[in-house]
Amino acid sequence: MLKKIFALILVSTLVISCGSRKSTGKIATKDAEAVSVIKKHYDTEIKFNTVQGKLRAVYQDEEKTQAVNLSFRMEKDKAIWMSASILGFPVAKAYITPTSVSYYEKVSQTYFKGDFSLVSEFLGTPLDFQKLQNLLIGQAIYDLRTEEYKFTQSPRGFQFVKDDEELMKKMFLLSMANFKTEAQQLIQEKGSRGLTVTYDKYQQIDGLTFPENIRIIANEGGSSTNIDLTYRSLSFNEELSFPFDIPSGYEEISLR
Repeated sequence: MLKKIFALILVSTLVISCGSRKSTGKIATKDAEAVSVIKKHYDTEIKFNTVQGKLRAVYQDEEKTQAVNLSFRMEKDKAIWMSASILGFPVAKAYITPTSVSYYEKVSQTYFKGDFSLVSEFLGTPLDFQKLQNLLIGQAIYDLRTEEYKFTQSPRGFQFVKDDEELMKKMFLLSMANFKTEAQQLIQEKGSRGLTVTYDKYQQIDGLTFPENIRIIANEGGSSTNIDLTYRSLSFNEELSFPFDIPSGYEEISLR
């Protein structure tokens, strides 16, 4: 089960990683109001060192629906760790850093251990830790400062759209109340791929604003896969460990 969840997260990162640019500190969009909104989005980005809690994931594809409870830990910009347990016993773990992706599952007694270049080679496009982290904490997946977007304002919120027919159409919807991300959508028409991420609710914990529920829909061709993530019992800025040791005797999954 956890393998399917991480597969979708990686597929999501696959869809969103094409054409990434690094911020130069300048905002490319020329509209003055849009510039103000973009600045507020980054000024209000949640500032923390670590976060831990519970994460309930409901996975649904065309064949079945499954749910699993996970322990979740993150050290910002450094590590993402998840552990799935049944009746208190861990059955699978994953550990992701900017330079590595590791996973093992006890039921199948299999594991994968590599870096993003190996996974990128397998998927045929670069992966990016930063974009995955942005998705999980409610930031715009792409840096809104690096490209010029068409900006509109409606009762739904502040909307930024960039339509590149050759590469990807990007849409980001920010809240008028707190400038957090309410929805983001990425579409690659050439590859018939699409990713829609919506943030149904945010929660306030110790003065910090963090997503409570995230819905991820990944489409490719005629198929669709969904994950509903719900964060629970979050705590911030505590000293964390990220235990991850692949049990002996497990079979390595090769991506080559």
